[in-house]
Amino acid sequence: MTHAAQVQAGAPRIGHSDDPFVPDSRPSLSWKTTTELPSWVQAAADIAVTRDGKTSTARVDGPESVLVDWPFAPLRPLETALVRVRVHGKDGSVSEWSADREVTAGFLAPDQWRARFIGSGSDEPHLLRVTFEVPRPVHRALLHSTAFGAYDLRVNGAPVDDAELKPGWSSYQWRVHLDVADVTTLIRSGRNALGLTLTGGWYTERFGFRDAAERFYEGPPAAAAQLTLEYEDGGVDTVITDERWRWTRAPVVSASLYQGETYDARLAVPGWSGPVFDDSHWSRVGLPGVPGATPTPRSAPPVRVTEHRPVERVLTSPSGRTILDFGQNLVGRLRIRVTGEAGHTITLRHAEVLEHGELGTRPLRNAAATDRYTLSGDGEEIWEPKWTFHGFRYAEVDNWPGPFAPEDVTAAVLHTDMARTGDFTTSHPLLQRFHDNVVWGMRGNFLSIPTDCPQRDERLGWTGDMQIFAPAAAFLYDCDSFLRSWLEDVRLEQRAADGVVPMVVPAVIPQVPGLLKPVAAWGDAITVVPAVLWERFADHATLRDCYASMAAWVDVVHDRSGSALLWEEGLQFGDWLDPDAPPERPGDAKTDAGIVATAYFHRSAQLTARTAALLGREADARHYGDLAEQVAEAFRGAYVTPRGRMMSDSPTAYALAIVFRLVHGERRQAVGDRLRDLVRAAGYRIATGFVGTPIICEALTATGHAASASRLLTQTECPSWLYPVTMGATTVWERWDSMLEDGSINPGQMTSFNHYALGAVADWLHRDVAGLAPLEPAYRVIRIAPTLLDDLDDASARHETPYGPAEAGWRRDGDEVFFHARVPPNARAVVELPSGARHAVGSGAYTWVEHHPRSSTPRGRLNLGSGLDTVIDDRAAYQAVLDAVRGIDEERAEAFRRTTRWWRGRELREPLDKAPLPVLMAVEKALADLPALDR
Repeated sequence: MTHAAQVQAGAPRIGHSDDPFVPDSRPSLSWKTTTELPSWVQAAADIAVTRDGKTSTARVDGPESVLVDWPFAPLRPLETALVRVRVHGKDGSVSEWSADREVTAGFLAPDQWRARFIGSGSDEPHLLRVTFEVPRPVHRALLHSTAFGAYDLRVNGAPVDDAELKPGWSSYQWRVHLDVADVTTLIRSGRNALGLTLTGGWYTERFGFRDAAERFYEGPPAAAAQLTLEYEDGGVDTVITDERWRWTRAPVVSASLYQGETYDARLAVPGWSGPVFDDSHWSRVGLPGVPGATPTPRSAPPVRVTEHRPVERVLTSPSGRTILDFGQNLVGRLRIRVTGEAGHTITLRHAEVLEHGELGTRPLRNAAATDRYTLSGDGEEIWEPKWTFHGFRYAEVDNWPGPFAPEDVTAAVLHTDMARTGDFTTSHPLLQRFHDNVVWGMRGNFLSIPTDCPQRDERLGWTGDMQIFAPAAAFLYDCDSFLRSWLEDVRLEQRAADGVVPMVVPAVIPQVPGLLKPVAAWGDAITVVPAVLWERFADHATLRDCYASMAAWVDVVHDRSGSALLWEEGLQFGDWLDPDAPPERPGDAKTDAGIVATAYFHRSAQLTARTAALLGREADARHYGDLAEQVAEAFRGAYVTPRGRMMSDSPTAYALAIVFRLVHGERRQAVGDRLRDLVRAAGYRIATGFVGTPIICEALTATGHAASASRLLTQTECPSWLYPVTMGATTVWERWDSMLEDGSINPGQMTSFNHYALGAVADWLHRDVAGLAPLEPAYRVIRIAPTLLDDLDDASARHETPYGPAEAGWRRDGDEVFFHARVPPNARAVVELPSGARHAVGSGAYTWVEHHPRSSTPRGRLNLGSGLDTVIDDRAAYQAVLDAVRGIDEERAEAFRRTTRWWRGRELREPLDKAPLPVLMAVEKALADLPALDR
C-alpha cells in the first residue's frame, strides 16, 4: 500500500460554487486529488459528514469525483454540517482525510419566510432602519435579504458582506435572489440595529434603445430582510422587515445604472445604521406592491469589486479638460479622495475611447455615464459610487477643487466574482494582447447576468452573444453556477413566450419588434449553453433542468420550418455584423439567413437528441436524432451542390457546414477547400460576422488548412482580430472597425468597444492551437491535439479542470518542436501530435519532440503576370506590392488593398490595369528585388 502522504484529497466543494451557503438540501460534492504518482486513478472515496455532533460515512465506488450526488439524508433548512473526503487509488494508495468543509443550508422552509417587502413608496434612494433587543447570548445569527431594486444592509453600522448591487438582476416577475449572510460576530447584547439602503437598480431602469427606452417593471423599489437569532440556550427569535421600520431620504440624490449616481455628502446621516440613533423624525415605511416571486437563495457568486487600478496618465484634451487614462477598458466606477469646501460638486464622466483627444461619448447613446459628488467640507473625503457601473478606460474630471493629484483617484473593477480557471500564452505579442482583451471583455460583461456590452444604454442579456461565447467562457472562468442561474431565467422567459427563447433575457424590451419571435443562433442558447456546461463541468443537473426547454425550442423551430425542414421564414439576424454590411444596416450579410437558421436548427435538434439519450429518454433521442438527420439532408439538398459549393458563396456558409458536420467525405473536403479560397480571396482579412467568426478557424484547420487559419488569425489589416490591438484596444470590439484608422469612431449608431462575441475564437486557441480540449465531460478524458501555426513560435493553454490543473502546448526551437502536457490525477488523455503519433496517457507531466520545419513555398521570379494567389500567399511579396503602390499614390494603394480579390487563376496586373506606368514599374521593381526562396 502506498504511503498516504503521497496522495492528498482536497476539501470537497459543496454544490456548484464555493459559497458556504448552499441553495438546496442535497448539494452535489466534488473533490480533487493531488499526487505525483503516475496515472493515478480513484478506485473509491469515503465521504464523511458531521451533523449535530454525529458523524456518518458513505462509500462511493469507482472514479467519480465531480458533482457526485449527496449520499446522506437531506440537509434541513439552516442546518450546518462538516464534510470531508478520503480517496482510495487503484494502485492501493489511500489518502488521509481531507480538511473539513463547512456547509450551511441557506434556504428557509416555506413557512419560515415571514419578511414583508417595505419601502418609501417612491423611486428615490432612501435609508431604512429598525432596532431590536438581544436579551441573551447568541449562538448564531443568519440574515436573509433581498430586494426588487438594489440594496445594502448593515448590522450595527457594519456591512454584512462585500457584495455589490445586491441581489443582482433576474426575471423579477418570477424570480428574485435571496442573499444569506452569517452576521453572528456583528450582534451584541442589548440594543441592535439593522440599516438598509435601497435604490432602484435594474428594477426601475429604463430599457430600450435611445428615445424608445421605458420602464419594464412596475412599482417603486422594495426590500425584505429576515434576521434569525439562535440563542445559546436553544431559543430562536426573528427580526423581519415590517411596518415598524422607518425611512428617510439617502444622501444618494439619484442613482441609475445608465445615467450614473449623484451623491451629496452634506446630506449624509452619521450613525444612521447604528443602535444609538434618534429616528423619531423619520417616516414609517409602506408596503409597496411587488411581483409575486418567492425569494430563492442565490446560486451564483455575487458581484464584487475585484481590484482597484491606478491612473496611468493624466491628459489635457484639446478643449482643456482633464482626462484620466487607466490604461485598460474596464467595468466599474471611480474612487476619489478629495478635500474642498462644502457644496463644491465634482463631475466624473466616463467613456471607453478618446476621439481626436476628447472623451468619445457618442457610442453611449442615451447613457450619461456621469457621476457627481458634492463635498461635505469636513476635511478629506473618500467616495466611490455604489449604485451604478460604467464601461470606461477614460474619465473626465470636472471642477476638481485645487491641484489634481492622480493618486487621489483609482478605478474599481466590478463584476461577478468567479474564479479564474484558464489561460492562454504565446510569445506573439499582438495575439497575447488579444487574448487578454477577451478575458477583460468577459470580466466586464459577466456582471450579474451575461451582457452584450457594459457602457451604453443597453447592457442586456443577449442570448446570441452568450451562445457563441459559452465555450470560451467555460475555459476562462468557473462560470457554471453563473450560467446555471441565468438559464433559469431563460427557461422562465421561454415558458411565458410559448417555447420561443427571447433575444434578450431578462426580456425587458418588448417594444422591440420581434423580441419574442424565434431567431436562429440567439434562441439556440437554450440548447448550446446547457450542452457546454455538461461538456466542461459535467453538469448533468442543468441538462435535466433544461431538457424540456431544449425540446420546446426545437419544436418551435420545427413548426416554423414546415415539411421542407428549411427555416427560411420570419425575422433573422443571420451573420450579424458581417464586415461588408453598411454601418447603419448590420444585418445585411453575405450569407443567406436561411442557411444560418437551418444549420442551427440541425445543431439544436442534434444537441437535444444527445441530451435525451443522456437522460435515458430513448424515444425522444430517436425522434430528435432522426429530425437532425432529416434537417441535415434538407440542408445539403437545398444549399450544397454535389461538388461542394454553397448556394451562399460566403465563408460563414462553408464554416457552418463544416463545423456543424452538415457535409461529409469528399464533399466536406471540397467545402473546406472552397473556404480556403474565399479566405485567401479576401486577403486573409475577416469576411465573417457574428455567426461565422467563432468557427472559421476551426473549419479551416478541420479541413487541412492550418496555414490559412494562421494568416487569418495574425492579420493586422482591418477587418481582423488584431487590427483593434494595433489601435490600442484592451477589450474586444463590437465592430471590426469600431474605431477607424484615422482615430474617429465608426459612424454607426451601434458601436461598442467592449463586446466579447467576436472574441469567441479564443475557444479555438485553447482547444486546437494549444490543443487542450475535453474528450469526456469535465475533462475526465482530455484530448491533447495541438495545431502548429507557421506564424507562432509557441502556444500554451492551462486550465483548472474539475479534476485539477491540466496543461498543453508547444514551442519551436529551430525545426524542432517541443510539446508538453499535464494531466490531473483521476483523469487521462488521448494525445495526437502533428506527426500522427498517438499516445494514451494517465495523470502526470509529459514532453515529446518532433521535427517540423515551418512550411514555405519556393519563390520564383514574380512579376505583374504572377498569380494573385501566389502574391497574397507570400507575405513579403504582398507587402512589397502594397508599399510600391503606396510610395507613389497613397489613395490608390488603399483602394488596391481594400478591393482586390485574390483569386487563383487571375494575374496581379488585373487589379492594377488602370494604374499609371510609374506604379506598374515600381511594382515590377519591388517584386524583382525580392530574394529567391529555395523552399
